[in-house]
Amino acid sequence: MSIQLVVFDMAGTTIADRGNINIAFREAFLSAGIIVEAAEVDKVMGYRKKEAIKIILEQNAPDLVSDTRVIEDIHDVFIRNMIDFYEQDPELQPLPYAVQVFTQLKEKGIKIALNTGFTRSIADTLLKRLGWKNVPFIDAVICSDEVAEGRPYPFMIQSLMQQLLIENIKSVAKVGDTEVDIMEGRNAGCGLVVSVSTGACSREELFHYRPDFVIDSLDQLIPLIS
Repeated sequence: MSIQLVVFDMAGTTIADRGNINIAFREAFLSAGIIVEAAEVDKVMGYRKKEAIKIILEQNAPDLVSDTRVIEDIHDVFIRNMIDFYEQDPELQPLPYAVQVFTQLKEKGIKIALNTGFTRSIADTLLKRLGWKNVPFIDAVICSDEVAEGRPYPFMIQSLMQQLLIENIKSVAKVGDTEVDIMEGRNAGCGLVVSVSTGACSREELFHYRPDFVIDSLDQLIPLIS
């Protein structure tokens, strides 16, 4: 079946991430007196952030996993950190070929959506800085706090399909840079699941998670869709 919708992750997939998300996460934990290694944060990239906080707490401070106040406090600090960063970062930019690929897919009649483990407040800050709000090459954006559960659950993809009137999941492609992006695409039943090695995971790690394809640059996506 031909692809009618491509759902792209944001940071690390279509937008450059120089490790600042990882730093913001570790600083948020440090505000609660918890030291977290960078590698631990990389493992939860792509998850809804409250879920990622719980996963990290289970490994570093299991007695706090059920403490909703601690989770909320860490989450609030992370949100403030990321909004401050995206409002001020002079080097914020799309990854190479992102806009060109969006435009080429739209010219083929394929719809484009973005989804993310960020909250709407962070995503809107990011989209505003990039000039990606209300642009013709993005049909919809959905965030993890707008559905019942974030990745690896399929709810964001399912909601996008409803919004964009896509009936068959096999006509949807999912593109992301983490294990949980792949899991989301598989759990939704997407017809194509593609990983890009521009974010949190290496090419070798992504192959281990068994997407349909691993690419090193977004311009390699067009032949796969075609």
